Amino acid sequence: MDIIHGMNGFLPRQIGLRLDQCLRTMPAVVISGARQTGKSTLAGPLVSRERRFISLDDFDALDAAVRDPLALVGGETPVTLDEVQRAPTLLTAVKMEIDRHRRPGQFLLTGSANLLLMQQVSESLAGRASHLSLWPMSRREQLGLGTCGVWEQLLAAPDTAWRDVAMENASDSEEWRPLARRGGFPFPAVHLGTEEERTVWFDGYVRTYLERDLLQLSSVAALPDFRRLMRAACLRIGQTVNQTELGRDVALPQATVHRYLNLLETSCLLVRVPAYAVNRTKRLMKAPKLYWSDTGVALHLAGGEPTGAFLENLVLNDLLVWRDSRLPRAEILHWRTAAGEEVDFVLETDDGLLPIEVKASRRPGLGDTRHLRTFRAEYRGQVRAGLLLHTGDTTEWLAPDVLAVPWWRVV
Repeated sequence: MDIIHGMNGFLPRQIGLRLDQCLRTMPAVVISGARQTGKSTLAGPLVSRERRFISLDDFDALDAAVRDPLALVGGETPVTLDEVQRAPTLLTAVKMEIDRHRRPGQFLLTGSANLLLMQQVSESLAGRASHLSLWPMSRREQLGLGTCGVWEQLLAAPDTAWRDVAMENASDSEEWRPLARRGGFPFPAVHLGTEEERTVWFDGYVRTYLERDLLQLSSVAALPDFRRLMRAACLRIGQTVNQTELGRDVALPQATVHRYLNLLETSCLLVRVPAYAVNRTKRLMKAPKLYWSDTGVALHLAGGEPTGAFLENLVLNDLLVWRDSRLPRAEILHWRTAAGEEVDFVLETDDGLLPIEVKASRRPGLGDTRHLRTFRAEYRGQVRAGLLLHTGDTTEWLAPDVLAVPWWRVV
């Protein structure tokens, strides 16, 4: 795959238009995302003589945030605060300044943790801020296209036109395993060219997270236990979460597993996909499914070769970029019954439900559509046609209500 580098190394991001819209409307915009997803780079073009940039990775700025927060954020000039999770009490000063001089685009805050999930954060800036998520780069963002998959086009088109929508996609064919190993963090995905270089980067990333970022969020006394839990979580990608079993496998109490998973989610590294909750005639399993925000880090932790679950994870990563850049917001869910029938992802929008199945197979058959068709029968009248994403080259209707399409034509 040829990666297109943008001007001065900057590659546009799908969320850019939404960010501009929010800055024109709300006095504060909060961008959350794992460290190294590109938050500072995204905010960079907005920094000028008319906007101050303050990074709380700078110890002098962090000290000022603690000693005299109002002086740090006050004044007429709009402010960008980078890595604001390092001084969560600063949000109270931001709130006071907004209430004193309410102006659109007054504050742009970035954080390497989801501020809404942090226990230390008592101020959510409700009614004063838009909260956005910056995920690792989608495949099309890495290509320099500044977008994600064709989900919006599919939703806008009638089901009968889906094949045309997929075939009109200009994206080139690509093997999914190298993409899974590369992940979506901008530096290893775009700027590093070998597996050896990425291994060095991923190792440094995990060490930095364990030895620095994690300790800012919570006190974790046994880092080897936490790393063992991280690896176990990576080995369970695409599975429903059973914290008791997970704890038994890594020799940790269930309460500790619960806390560690919450920390990973707060750090924007772990993603839990909730179950579709409307119960009709079948007994549904309500446990969330577990995924990772970046397949490159997950594979580094898990070791070995990427399995089909990592292809699911790649599709989810693209869906997250799409979901968090649109209004109105969509929900990404999964469906599973006690009898073992399951659909990998269910998109819930104002227009209904779109079920998606992901198969690491080059030649899917009619049998692979069974669960999609069961789901459609269960929720008849609310469901669009089913999508079966596979690794082959053929786009065809395997059944009247299920379109099989190569994953790279959609993602």
